Amino acid sequence: MSLSAEAGDEYVLTLDCPDRPGIVHAVSGFLLEHGCDILDNKQFGERSQRHFFMRLHVRAEGGPSVEALREAFGAVAEEFGMRWRLEPHSARRRVLIMVSKFGHCLNDLLFRTRSGELNVEVVAVVSNHTDHQRLVEWHGIPFFHVPVTADTKPAAEARLIELVEELDVELVVLARYMQVLSDGLTRKLDGRAINIHHSFLPSFKGAKPYHQAYARGVKTVGATAHYVNSELDEGPIISQQVVEVDHTYGPEDLVAAGRDTECKALSNAVRWHCEGRVILHGNRTVVLR
Repeated sequence: MSLSAEAGDEYVLTLDCPDRPGIVHAVSGFLLEHGCDILDNKQFGERSQRHFFMRLHVRAEGGPSVEALREAFGAVAEEFGMRWRLEPHSARRRVLIMVSKFGHCLNDLLFRTRSGELNVEVVAVVSNHTDHQRLVEWHGIPFFHVPVTADTKPAAEARLIELVEELDVELVVLARYMQVLSDGLTRKLDGRAINIHHSFLPSFKGAKPYHQAYARGVKTVGATAHYVNSELDEGPIISQQVVEVDHTYGPEDLVAAGRDTECKALSNAVRWHCEGRVILHGNRTVVLR
């Protein structure tokens, strides 16, 4: 993770734990004690499972470093059984994008990153085709062609893991990467790989979802960005987008209509994940926006 020059005194604290009285008091009291001013707070108590989720954006004017805050907060976290993360607010997560032949989501992510809308650092693009190599290299980003066949799939996935480790990748984004990842790879990337599926899940899983939607005469089509797990198109959902269609739309019209929803759902998911707004809880997510 790289930091901008002004990252020093603003932090994001994200946490979740079993719900009980006193959590907000303990966290806000800790921040006050350590000279932190709360700039933004989002919280949610899940009643049926009695679980609490919280994200705070804080400023520590001339206060402790992120390392000192982490060390001190450990006692509070232990008392309440928290899963937690504390990061500089301006930290840019290191992202690797995977793509096949459809380039609209890739192009959208690269544009949003270049324009500063996404505060991430795209450290590499991996593809099983070379169609988008010139686009990626125009952006000054390394491009890796890793072909995949039934025989070479284990070697291709081993190469991907090498790149993830060598480049210190924090998030892998499957931007219409049309290969199914193995169970072993999904376990290695658990909680740090996001896929875009071109349907409004849980409807129309698997291949050619727009054609499936056409066959059912749908009146809306959409896209779903979700974490990758070992079940095809079953990972915890982060973001969804839809657009209205009607009986005049053929399968290719639905494909065209759905492109914008794919781009928007994926960019939202990447942004929220990298801003520490997404908390995984079983097979669901809580997005604190």
